[in-house]
Amino acid sequence: MFKKILIANRGEIALRVMNTCREMGIATIAVYSDADSMALHKINADQAVYIGKSDPADSYLNMDKIIDAAKETHADAIHPGYGFLSENADFARRCESENIVFIGPPARVIDDLGDKTKARLIMKKGGVPVIPGMTQSCPDHAVMAKEAKKIGYPVLIKAAAGGGGKGMRVVDSETEMEDACNQAQSEAKAAFGNNAVYLEKYLKKTRHVEFQVLADTRGNVVHLLERECSIQRRHQKIIEETPSFAMTPELREEMGKAAVAAARASGYVNAGTVEFLLDTDGKFYFLEVNTRLQVEHPITEMITNIDIVRQQIQIAAGMPLDFTQNEIRGRGHAIECRIYGEDPENSFFPSPGKISYIKEPAGPGVRNDCGVYSGFEVPMEYDPIISKLIVYAADRKEATCRMINALSQYVVMGIKTPIAFLMDVLASEQFQEGETFTDFIETSFDGWKQNADDADLAALIYIIDEMAGKKHRQSGICLSKVNETPWQTLGNWRM
Repeated sequence: MFKKILIANRGEIALRVMNTCREMGIATIAVYSDADSMALHKINADQAVYIGKSDPADSYLNMDKIIDAAKETHADAIHPGYGFLSENADFARRCESENIVFIGPPARVIDDLGDKTKARLIMKKGGVPVIPGMTQSCPDHAVMAKEAKKIGYPVLIKAAAGGGGKGMRVVDSETEMEDACNQAQSEAKAAFGNNAVYLEKYLKKTRHVEFQVLADTRGNVVHLLERECSIQRRHQKIIEETPSFAMTPELREEMGKAAVAAARASGYVNAGTVEFLLDTDGKFYFLEVNTRLQVEHPITEMITNIDIVRQQIQIAAGMPLDFTQNEIRGRGHAIECRIYGEDPENSFFPSPGKISYIKEPAGPGVRNDCGVYSGFEVPMEYDPIISKLIVYAADRKEATCRMINALSQYVVMGIKTPIAFLMDVLASEQFQEGETFTDFIETSFDGWKQNADDADLAALIYIIDEMAGKKHRQSGICLSKVNETPWQTLGNWRM
């Protein structure tokens, strides 16, 4: 087993990986930039190495600096987390050439599955259903228009070399094709350094359902059941749950087998996620494979009681899976809400800045994977995720109630967050009835505004807490160590 693992990431995911390493008796090495000089992942690691300026290109995306940090600290392996270099085949190759284990799939697999058109061909050969569309990228909008006529509008232009909603455009008619093609290519070039795009049929009224897979070096492949991730903004997930409301035992078995087939067809090793689109007729189509740990992996851990990060590390160390498909059981229901520093009233625009006060929720079945604290400056240079709030309960109704209650306890002051928005989504009739499709936000919450009374109350609570905190600090009491609400710090009061 490894003695030291360098975590080539930051924030909540770096802390998440550290927690499992600590349980396994593995020392952890953090890397940090100027913006993260006071970050929790730096503070909590056994060692920390400075890797450069705040710009990602100078730090978390700089392969040379990360490899140098690993060699300097004698790390046995590198865990890339998600984002940054986690799906970079060149980085995986570089680790291999430096005799450092990359905790993820082989570089060849990352290459193959990172090219969306190549991945579609691999899945077709493996017997996995794919969405009708092109099997090679094309820079010519006129050729794309001809293909669109064959497929039938609407169609979706997608970046061949990326994901996360970047380089994607829905096209409803031929007159829109040229502009949409140019925009998608420009965005793809900026995001992935590659402007290649392709076309596939745009399916309306679909659910985004994915299966977590694990594959070891001995040829064993299993899936850890499904996650539904249909509630998205700008093609990026914000609420995930498991099991899916739309799932039947028969469909789960069929989709699970397809996910395992996808892993086998690509020669997959380590943890990965096979994503599908599921239509209202129960037909499903391959979307893509994420060749890394997913942001939403905790909900799978909650219902299966399997530590996915531990499995990643054990597989990378050459150990076989210690369970079979028949031994995997899902119990209860889990929901995750992503808490970003962003403004849901302004098209979810990022809201970096100083967190003046934060109070995390707690209670039975509540888990908060958090990477910030009161006084921390959320930097503008990186993805503005603050934390992932996860709840577990016996069934979907109870889990939904628990999540709303947990969100109501979550206080973040100083920056904008979608907490109030998430509460409204979960309380909506559509969510309660399981009517969650990929167009959920556009069709049901377009133009959402927070209740003014709620915003005023939050501001009032913060002001009162500041006043009460000063009083307590003057008397030598550390308010941050007392588990009290702002109201309770006031003593006797009337309104």
